[in-house]
Amino acid sequence: MTSAMRKLSISVPPDVAERLERETNASAYITQAVRDRMRLDALDAELAHQGIQITDQGVAEARARRAAVEADWSPERRRALRERARQTALDAAAGTVDQPAA
Repeated sequence: MTSAMRKLSISVPPDVAERLERETNASAYITQAVRDRMRLDALDAELAHQGIQITDQGVAEARARRAAVEADWSPERRRALRERARQTALDAAAGTVDQPAA
């Protein structure tokens, strides 16, 4: 059974259009991007509900702390983490990794 689909016409800036033109299935690409954003919005709403406010300043401070930690990483550690992330993404795409419960 296929789910119902709606056809939309959208306007995008040239750089976005160029990126979408390289996709074999631009509709799937856009759908995934919007669903990713919907999950982030839901997380923001849940955090706000729990009394946790995400601010630009807080995000900047967290990024600065992370950059300070990563600056101490050796090239070998950076390479190992990049490979682990790549393999996890491949496993998830293949459906061979258990996804956390929603």
